[in-house]
Amino acid sequence: MPIRPENRRRYPANWLEISASIRFGRADRRCECLGECGRGTHDGRCPNVHGFPAYGTGSEVVLTVAHLDHTPENCDPANLRAMCQGCHLHYDREHHRQTAAATRRAAAEAAGQLTLDHQENEMPEVRLTCISPEAAAAVVAEATRPGDTVHTVRQDGTTVVIGYHDKRWPLDVADWAGEHGHAHDGDAARVIAQL
Repeated sequence: MPIRPENRRRYPANWLEISASIRFGRADRRCECLGECGRGTHDGRCPNVHGFPAYGTGSEVVLTVAHLDHTPENCDPANLRAMCQGCHLHYDREHHRQTAAATRRAAAEAAGQLTLDHQENEMPEVRLTCISPEAAAAVVAEATRPGDTVHTVRQDGTTVVIGYHDKRWPLDVADWAGEHGHAHDGDAARVIAQL
């Protein structure tokens, strides 16, 4: 997963070497997830191999390194696990949910705001690319909640446009789309990068 600019200083100077040794040395280019991601899509070790099509979705596998304790400073090999982008995204899902509110609060305080994150009528949007217009329609049908004024979801061709006030909402929609084969893991992961 891409390192967010605000977190770069938390990684050691030799992070690229550490990451490469875990992904291509110890893991031999294969996802090391044994189910701790919680996806429930594989028994035993995940079969995804870096650079090859992912099982279930066919998207190209990008092997990443997850910090099991979510602490970038802790680069003990026992704390690091090579994971495909799908497993890494799912493994970090709860951590992202827990930190989203703190991140929004810090950003508001840094901007001198002590009120809501967004103006009352302003709703940020992220875009999720699906594998087909039919897949996008299925995601919109699943995510549409009649009477919901806090979240919106609409289709634009193969894209689902997700409006939100709570960052968990687009994460949940992208996770569901990826788990049900409506979006490639990489496209679901890009939703996080947009937040």
